[in-house]
Amino acid sequence: MMSKKKIIAGALGSDVHVAGVLNFLDLANKEGYDTVYLGGAVPLEKFIGGIIETDPDIVAISYRLDSDALRNLLKEFEMEIKRYGLQNKIYIFGGTVETAKAAREFSFISKVFDGSMSIDQIAMFLRGKRDEKEDEIPPQTLTERIKYKSPYPLIRHHIGLPTLQETEREIEKLAESGLLDIISLAPDQNAQQFFFTPEEMDPAQDGAGGAPFRTRDDFTRMYQASRRGNYPLLRCYSGTRNLIKFSALLHETIHNAWAAIPLTWYSDLDRRSDRPLLEAIKENQEAIRWNASMGIPVEINESHQWALRYCHGAVEVATAYIAAYNAKKLGVKYYIAQYMFNTPPEISPKMDTAKMLAKKELIESLHDNDFISYRMVRTGLMSFPADPYMAMGQLVSSMFTAAYLKPNIIHVVAYSEAIKRATSKEIIESVKMVKKAYLEAMKGLPDFEADPVVKERKEQLKEEAMLIVRAIESLGKDLDDPLIDPRVIQAAIKTGILDAPGLKKMSVACGKVHTRAINGAYYAVDEKGNPISEAQRLKLLGFEV
Repeated sequence: MMSKKKIIAGALGSDVHVAGVLNFLDLANKEGYDTVYLGGAVPLEKFIGGIIETDPDIVAISYRLDSDALRNLLKEFEMEIKRYGLQNKIYIFGGTVETAKAAREFSFISKVFDGSMSIDQIAMFLRGKRDEKEDEIPPQTLTERIKYKSPYPLIRHHIGLPTLQETEREIEKLAESGLLDIISLAPDQNAQQFFFTPEEMDPAQDGAGGAPFRTRDDFTRMYQASRRGNYPLLRCYSGTRNLIKFSALLHETIHNAWAAIPLTWYSDLDRRSDRPLLEAIKENQEAIRWNASMGIPVEINESHQWALRYCHGAVEVATAYIAAYNAKKLGVKYYIAQYMFNTPPEISPKMDTAKMLAKKELIESLHDNDFISYRMVRTGLMSFPADPYMAMGQLVSSMFTAAYLKPNIIHVVAYSEAIKRATSKEIIESVKMVKKAYLEAMKGLPDFEADPVVKERKEQLKEEAMLIVRAIESLGKDLDDPLIDPRVIQAAIKTGILDAPGLKKMSVACGKVHTRAINGAYYAVDEKGNPISEAQRLKLLGFEV
C-alpha cells in the first residue's frame, strides 16, 4: 500500500495570518494528504527544522505582509534549504497579489497562489502533485474528466463569433485561462443547415447566430486552438440536417465530447430545418443510435425546447423522460440530461426546483449498468435582463439554486448574452461568478425537497407526466415499444398530447393548449385562465388515462 503524501505549512516570519493556511491544509486532507501545521509567525529556523523533522513532499509557505520583507525572508530560506540539502522538496507559496509577485522571483518556489484560484483549481493542483505530474493534461473524454474533477462540476461555455479568426483567438484565450473544461462550438445557421450543401447557403447570413464553419479544416483549427492551458474538451451542436454525417465530422475533427441531438426539433416543428417532422424524428433517432454505437455520450436537447415555447410543467417533465427513454433504447450508455432553469422566465425558484427534481427522478429511474445520466444545469437565456448588472445577478442566483441538483456539468451562459455575443472576457467573468456561487452552495444548502410545497409539486408533476406517457403509449398499443416509434411520437404532437402555446399557427403542432404562470409554476388552463388537471386536459383531447 502506497503511503500518503505529506504537506507541511505555516505562516513565515512575523505573519500571524493563518486562515489561508488552515483552509489549504483542510483541502489537502480531503485530497488524501497527511498534513503538518506549523502555525503562524513561524521563525525561519523553526520552519527549516520542521521540514527536516517531518520530511514532507510539499512545503507550503504563507506570507501576507510586506513584499520587501518577504524577499529578505525568502533569500534566507533559499540559503537554508541549500545548506541542509532540502532542494528535493516541492515548495509552494500563498499570499496576497503583492507578496505573490515577490515570491515568483524565486526559482525554488514551483507554484504561487495569490488568492485568484478557486478551490477546485487548487484541488486539481494537489491531485496533479499527488500523481507527480506537474504538467498533467487532464483526461480527454467526458466520463474520465467528470471522475477526475469530482466532486467539482465541469464548466462549459459556448463560443461562436462572426468570423473564424475571432472564434479561434477566443478559444485560445479560454483554454489558456484554465477555467473551462468544455468549450462548445456554435456554428452559424448556414453551417448547421447547409454544411454539406454549401450551394444552398445564403451568403448574406454568414456568421448569423454562430461562427461560419465551412470546411473540415475549420473544425480542426478550433481543436488545435484548444490544445493549451488545461486542454478543454470540445463539442459542437449537431446540425439541423445530415446529422450522422455531421456527427462523424465532429468525431473525427474535434473529438466531440458529446453529441446534442433533439428528438423532434430541427424540423417543421420549429422551422430550424425544412425536414418534415416524421422524417426528422427518424433521422434524429438514427443519429443518436450512431453516436451511441461509437461510444459517444449523447444529450437529447428536447425538454427545454418545449419549455422555451411556454409549455406547462407536465409536458416538460414528460418529454424529459421520453427523451431519456429513447436514449436508453437507442443504445446510449452515457446520457447528458440538461436541466435548464428559469424557463419560462416567470417560474419561481421553488417551483423550478420541484420541476427539476421531478425530471431528475424520472430520468434516473432508468439507470442501470448500461445507462447512466449526468446532470447538466444552466440558466435559461430568456430570463436574462438587458441590463448587464441585473443579468449578473440573475446568473449567480440561478446557478446557486441549481447547485441543489449537485450537477456534474454547469453550462454557464454569459451574462452578456441578452445584449451581445460573449467573448472570452465576458465568458471568463461569468465563469468566475458561477464558480463562486457554486462553491458557496457546496458549503451546505437547505433541503429544498423537505419543503412540503416543493415535494407536493414534484410528485404532482411526476404523476401528470406519466399520464402523458401513458396517453402516448395508447397511440401505439399494438406496438412492442411505442415510446420510441417515430409515428407514435409524431401523432403525440399532431393530436396535442405534446403541445405548447408558442407553437400555435407556426408549426405542425396542434397549438391549442393554453398555459399560464400561477404561484410561480406553469399550468395548463382553460379559456378563462383557470388551471385544469392533466387528466382533464387529456380527456378533452379524447384520451382516458
